[in-house]
Amino acid sequence: MAITGTQNPLLGETTCGSLLQQLQLIWDEVGESDEERDKMLLQLEQDCLDVYKRKVDQAAKSRAHLLQTLADSNAELSRLLSSLGEKTYVGIQPDKSTGTIKEQLAAIAPLLEQLWKQKEERIKEFTDVQSQIQKIRGEISGNIDKFEKAGPPTVDEEDLSLNKLDDFQSQLQELQKEKSDRLHKVLDFVSTVHDLCAVLGMDFYSTVTEVHPSLNDSVGVQSKSISNDTLSQLAKTVATLKEDKKQRLQKLQDLAQQLFDLWNLMDTPMEEQSFFDHVTCNISSSVDEVIVPGALALDLIEQAEVEVERLDQLKSSKMMEIALKKQTELEEIYGRAHIEIDTEAAREKIMTLIDSGNIEPSELLIDMDNQILKAKEEALSRKETLEKVDKWMSACEEESWLEDYNQDENRYNSSRGAHLNLKRAEKARILVNKIPALVDTLVAKTRAWEEDRGITFSYDGVPLLAMLDEYAMLRHDREEVRRRMRQDQKRFHEQLNTEQETLFGSRPSPSRPLGSKKAVGPRTNGSAVNGTPSRRLSLQSSGSGGSGGRSSTKDGKRDNNRPAAPVNYVAIAKEDAASHVSGSEPAPSSP
Repeated sequence: MAITGTQNPLLGETTCGSLLQQLQLIWDEVGESDEERDKMLLQLEQDCLDVYKRKVDQAAKSRAHLLQTLADSNAELSRLLSSLGEKTYVGIQPDKSTGTIKEQLAAIAPLLEQLWKQKEERIKEFTDVQSQIQKIRGEISGNIDKFEKAGPPTVDEEDLSLNKLDDFQSQLQELQKEKSDRLHKVLDFVSTVHDLCAVLGMDFYSTVTEVHPSLNDSVGVQSKSISNDTLSQLAKTVATLKEDKKQRLQKLQDLAQQLFDLWNLMDTPMEEQSFFDHVTCNISSSVDEVIVPGALALDLIEQAEVEVERLDQLKSSKMMEIALKKQTELEEIYGRAHIEIDTEAAREKIMTLIDSGNIEPSELLIDMDNQILKAKEEALSRKETLEKVDKWMSACEEESWLEDYNQDENRYNSSRGAHLNLKRAEKARILVNKIPALVDTLVAKTRAWEEDRGITFSYDGVPLLAMLDEYAMLRHDREEVRRRMRQDQKRFHEQLNTEQETLFGSRPSPSRPLGSKKAVGPRTNGSAVNGTPSRRLSLQSSGSGGSGGRSSTKDGKRDNNRPAAPVNYVAIAKEDAASHVSGSEPAPSSP
């Protein structure tokens, strides 16, 4: 019987029993004797015993090694605890009851590693503390070199307890506090000396090294002298420099005030004044606020003194020029605000006062400054109204342009730029439609201004309300002209239709023109009478005629040099012109 497999059919794997069973089957098949079978089985048992024995010996040696390692670890643990000053450490006394040897070793290994790190850190702490103590003592005693040559301190590794470390740290804290207090005073004094020397334009290094050589910046902070003698000398130096700063600042402020007075008197340009900004910037500063380097240098004070002397010599010769400049500024303010003033009389008065010597130059300039201030206030009160006036006049210009555009028979031709004019015309119509509301708003604002001020609001010498009233009348006249034109056109069409019915007995065919182009003659003649050119001319004549009286001044005289209102107030809207053409010309015949 053949052997087909060696696996246990139940377990699905090779085992000793399955192999023995397989061996029995082989022996049965071969016909092995019982003696041979017993001999082979005894040999197998002996081989198994030898293997077990070797494994047991190896396990015993491994156990002995682990026990020795555990004992060494416990000894090292005890030594570390002793040097660190720790009596007990939780979880470091393993025994057989706590687990296997490997478990005990695994438990003690991280503790040993942690204690070794703790010891290294403790040694470093002792070294740092003792080194700092040694260094600070040398700085306080003034024998720094002696302690540096002694080298790093020796640390007793057998006693690294926290109590001993606390003792060293307490000593270090006391020494650090004493050093910090002294060094802080020294650095404050040195910093103050540096700032004062910078402001006064003095040499800081030469000043501070006179107190002690170690106070130079080339020497480290920790190496600076902190003795009582050094502190006393620094305090005296600071007091002396502060007194010098106070005296120089007072002198410079006096010079700056003189400069301002002379500049204001002579109307010195800002560009020229800016050359002395470093002098005048501290005119109202206190002693502690002046910190800019060189702000109180001796050469700066001398420069200011020279400038004051120069301006004193120029003061008398420039008074006329200054006064006329201020008058020009006053005229410009009134000009921008469209306020009329008698400039020639004002200039003659200024020259007369200066030539006569009856008024101090400073008083004259102060009076002119007050006039400029009042002019600015008045201009500010008129600003909003003037902005509305500008919008109104701009709209009137667009209205005039739209009138000319609507009279152009070629405006719809595809010429260059025609599309731009078309867009402008659309915008102009929108703007023209807003004119009545704009005029109403402007009238309300003007009346409110006049009621508040109690005076008339004039625009270049012409009362603004009179200008607005005149424009309203002209606009009303334009509407009347339009209305009459529509009526004339209507009567013309009715008459033309009546004549055609009389001649032909019925209305003309839609496909036939109403009449020849010669029939448009009356419309053309009517346009010459009622159209834009004649109306524009009538507006100009009315401006100097009956309606012009509404924009005259209080004296009853009109300024001939200025128009009471924009010249082209009236414009014919596109739709009016279109209706005029459609009502006058014959309708095109249908195709």
